[in-house]
Amino acid sequence: MTTSKPEDPIENQKRVVRFELAPSTMIILASALAVSWLLFKLLPVLLVLIAAFFIVGTLNPGVQWLEKKGVSRGLSIGIVFGSLVIITLVTAILTIPALLVQASSIMQQEPVLRGQLADRLAVHPISEPLSKWLRNFKYGGAVSTEGAAAFAYSMEALKCLAYAMSAISLALYIMIDRDRLRGGLFAIVPRSHHIRLSRVMMNLETIVGAYIRGQVITSASIGIFILILMIACGVENAMALALFGAVADVLPYIGIFLPLATGVLSAVPHGPVITFVVLALMLFYMEFEGRVLVPRVYGQALRLPSTVVLFSLLAGGTLMGITGALLALPFAAAIMMLIEELRVQLPGVQEQMADEVLREKDDRGEQEYERRTEGVSAEKSAAIAVEISGDREKEENKTFKKGAL
Repeated sequence: MTTSKPEDPIENQKRVVRFELAPSTMIILASALAVSWLLFKLLPVLLVLIAAFFIVGTLNPGVQWLEKKGVSRGLSIGIVFGSLVIITLVTAILTIPALLVQASSIMQQEPVLRGQLADRLAVHPISEPLSKWLRNFKYGGAVSTEGAAAFAYSMEALKCLAYAMSAISLALYIMIDRDRLRGGLFAIVPRSHHIRLSRVMMNLETIVGAYIRGQVITSASIGIFILILMIACGVENAMALALFGAVADVLPYIGIFLPLATGVLSAVPHGPVITFVVLALMLFYMEFEGRVLVPRVYGQALRLPSTVVLFSLLAGGTLMGITGALLALPFAAAIMMLIEELRVQLPGVQEQMADEVLREKDDRGEQEYERRTEGVSAEKSAAIAVEISGDREKEENKTFKKGAL
């Protein structure tokens, strides 16, 4: 006779794992989702605001230089903005009409050039199918479709122009109302963080200025290169092509391809040898700019390693396209600056003696600020914080130069 073992009720009991969120955690998650959704919806507005800050950071050094020469701030802003408008108009007048004439000439000569290219390709058996395809190629598409596409592009161009004008207008208001806006920002931030806030604002302005200087260097380099190349090859409208290449170089990734295409198409009427020379040298410069010039120029200007520069451009372009690539470098430099200024202790880094010295300087700066701003308005307190931070930055620059020597 066999007896069965009694079942253990504990073993048969089902285990239930419950995840319970505290009310505060649920509120934080809901707030984060709401803020993310709001930022996504307001992305064009944020881009306009960022563009305005870039314009302010670019023009502010010129305004400050004129102020040091005794010119009033309002007149300095007018001179700098007026100079910007004049430079933009002169560049457009020198570039756009000549490029339109060049493009019209290429379009008129396109059938002849295509036939010449097809004749050269027909000589070799390997390229003969491509020759037949070129001869039989016909531009398709209904007129209504082309008209709709042209209208859509026109609307996008007008939208971009409206955003650009909004950014310029906002930048102008920010520069005019600098003291009041800065005072309002300092009024909502605890006084114990005013010195650090002023240093962060100064460093952000330095980053924007360094980024713009780097962009000017790269744009001027490709403009000079295209000018010399086109003059040496005898291509017409060399100045217009050079200015177009310098302006187009602002766009990441595709910026180099636009002057490459216009340069090669402009060289086609001068024969295959000139066309090949222009294509080969432009490709060589493309490699030089992407692998040597951009990492070094932006790395030194923004104090970023070359690997960080290349990775930031790739990541920004992948996430947000051209806009992300444009903002990638200053964004990466701003993150590294915030880590340094906020004294964030990274997990794999041990605190050094220099960090303790910096913390002592921070404490002395805060104490001096508290003493000088007792009973003072927010606008004047902001000006005092900027003055203290500027004096400290000058002292650190002197120390850095002495150490370098």
